[in-house]
Amino acid sequence: MLTLIDTRELVTLETSGIRLRGTYHLPADASSGSRSSANAQNRSAVLFLNSLALPRAATGDSAAYWAESLAVFGYPAFRFDLPGLGDSDGEATTDILSFINSGGYASTAAALAQEIVQRYSVSGVVVAGHCAGAVSALYAAASSPECRGLILMDPYFHLPVAKRPKVREELSGWVRRSKLGRLLSNLYDRANHLRLFFRGSALPGNANTRLLGCWRQVASAGLPILLLKAPGIKAQGAKPRVGEFDYIQHAIKIAGRRSRVTSEFVQGADHSFANCAGRIAVEHHFKNWLTTCCPLPTPQTADEFDSVSVIDPQLYHAAALRTAAADADCALENR
Repeated sequence: MLTLIDTRELVTLETSGIRLRGTYHLPADASSGSRSSANAQNRSAVLFLNSLALPRAATGDSAAYWAESLAVFGYPAFRFDLPGLGDSDGEATTDILSFINSGGYASTAAALAQEIVQRYSVSGVVVAGHCAGAVSALYAAASSPECRGLILMDPYFHLPVAKRPKVREELSGWVRRSKLGRLLSNLYDRANHLRLFFRGSALPGNANTRLLGCWRQVASAGLPILLLKAPGIKAQGAKPRVGEFDYIQHAIKIAGRRSRVTSEFVQGADHSFANCAGRIAVEHHFKNWLTTCCPLPTPQTADEFDSVSVIDPQLYHAAALRTAAADADCALENR
């Protein structure tokens, strides 16, 4: 059981006639450490969105962990289920990946940010999302005056296939198990690399041009953006695997001179960022970036935060040691 459950509130907000349910992590007062909704005033809040169909707690309760750690640090944090997901009302679309990639949740997320600002008197909202949730966050930022920043964890700027054919799934399994398969896979990557070389800087056919347009809009306007990248399959550090177009590099390039994009490579994380190395690194990147871009009314340093116990140490030490299992429904798990 969590020992500080009294520092959270279950919240219901209504947008477009649909009731959305979420969890509010009350911020700590910088001087006393007490929790109160009154402490949220004149601070930026952090809003976590669902990643595809995952519940608002995210893989291994990682979003709950990060939201609680930010609340201890002094930032009000919210985790909401979008329409048709988790505890919220509404019908889930049958093709949720295409719905998200076209900005289907943008208006709802923007309305959520507006409701949070009005109800809790915060100065603005930093919208955070992982994978498909990062796509929704980026679309929302383009239409939300209340958005004060973006936290994008392993975002993607292409249009992934919702469900790979069974034959291809079996072929991928054979490639991973077979020495010959790995050799053929490397040759295939090299062929793709040569094709990219001759294409030059032209975008691949699977580029999500609408999403890249939103990125250019918010990044070139100077909105603070924290971009976290996990190691990919057959990747070379922060670079993608051989033969894959580097969408992150392209996004940073088109952001423009006024951009305030901070890009960090999280060594040792998996795609979910929910393993031990991932969740701890993300927690530190969050607090350091927020301190710079959305400082609290009372100055508070990262060293002060490190001395604060977030929640039951034994519970979260055990959780952090677990390696998150792959999510078959994740948009990028099979990249």
